[in-house]
Amino acid sequence: MKRFAPLAVFLGVLMSALPAYAETPLPSPSAKPIPLMAPNAVEFTLKNGMQVAVIPDHRAPVVTHMVWYRVGAADETGGQSGIAHFLEHLMFKGTEAHPGEEFRQRVAAIGGDENAFTSSDFTAYFQRVAKENLGEMMVFEADRMTNLVLGDEMVATERDVVLNERRDRVEKNPDAMLNEALVRILYLNHPYGRPIIGWNHEIRALDRYTALDFYKRYYTPNNAVLVVSGDVVPEEVRRLAEETYGKIPARPEAVRVPRPGEPPAIGPRTVTVKDEKVREPQLQRAYIVPSVVTGQAGEAEALSLLAEILGGGATSRFYDILVRGDGAATYAGASYQSGGLDDMRFIIYGLPKPGTELRDLEARMEAVIAELQENGITEEELARAKRSAVAQAIYSLDNQTMLANIVGQALTVGRTLDHVQNWPARIQAVTAEQVQAVAERYLQSEASATGYLLPLEEGRS
Repeated sequence: MKRFAPLAVFLGVLMSALPAYAETPLPSPSAKPIPLMAPNAVEFTLKNGMQVAVIPDHRAPVVTHMVWYRVGAADETGGQSGIAHFLEHLMFKGTEAHPGEEFRQRVAAIGGDENAFTSSDFTAYFQRVAKENLGEMMVFEADRMTNLVLGDEMVATERDVVLNERRDRVEKNPDAMLNEALVRILYLNHPYGRPIIGWNHEIRALDRYTALDFYKRYYTPNNAVLVVSGDVVPEEVRRLAEETYGKIPARPEAVRVPRPGEPPAIGPRTVTVKDEKVREPQLQRAYIVPSVVTGQAGEAEALSLLAEILGGGATSRFYDILVRGDGAATYAGASYQSGGLDDMRFIIYGLPKPGTELRDLEARMEAVIAELQENGITEEELARAKRSAVAQAIYSLDNQTMLANIVGQALTVGRTLDHVQNWPARIQAVTAEQVQAVAERYLQSEASATGYLLPLEEGRS
């Protein structure tokens, strides 16, 4: 099943899998040793410029094979929204050597799994198969990197599939509609404001020529990252990669569409979405914040911990004060979306309890943030957030596909293997003052966008 990776906080697929890799100084050598993520991973580059990362894991005779392209929805030309995701669908339509559904049928026949996803900054394809089938997966994937065949009829049919996907996953889903509207008013000028799946009227205009032009421009080995995780030996992966991907000539370097910046905020923005399917009102507020790429040293890590402290679960401030405390909310949380080439999003969200007005919950959430901005956090809160963040990172080592996702996304947005491996140490180096500083600097109501989701008959009160 092909899918697009939505921007919603509640639909984080791979975006939320990437920790913050900004360059916080590492602890002193005398500190207690902190585990590395993927400590035995290696990377190299093929002669045609294709970057390769190998993560050996010999616990089971299985491999995850991923190809990431440095192109996503933010690279689309104006008026062609959705072309990156549409091409992701079309990549399953076959080549002359492997026509139609042959690739997909072969993966199913050997008992494997496959999928693909599109984000604002990258597109990725993966298979999880028995290790003896790795070479065959490389043959198939290398073939469709350069030999995709598209006909007008198949393109028209798949365009209808995408339109149905948009209708079912977005237009019939109030939560998704709220998210789409919220991101649109948050980014007034930057392409992150466009929906990854595209606008309905622009999807209808996409054709074979548009898709092939996008394909030829960006689907090249020197614009791709190969990640192989599982029961493999790096030298064997190198040999297989050279025999398949290594034979594809590099093309001129793909030039990404220039991305305009955001104008200075002149006040808070709001949007209200009403739908007959909504039973309980809710709100989401988004702030533009630095990503792992754009942040200053330590900011991305501090924002990760801020999200955990504010709204990371039953020990967070939102839960303790708004859910367990005064009972204003049924649920309240926070999330930091970190893994982008440009400034990303910090989101807070809440569902008021019956009898609590939406504006009252919003005011109480603002008060929780204001108190943290003024008085900071406790060392106990900081230690608890660090334990949670590091534990989640270590748990990812137990899942070869998740680890491949983390490494692949990091490399695709320009981070290094070292950034991934040392992320737990960087988290441990964050101070309470750094967390307070990013809260003060970036969680400003005057620069926020807030979305309200209401039953059809209600107005925001």
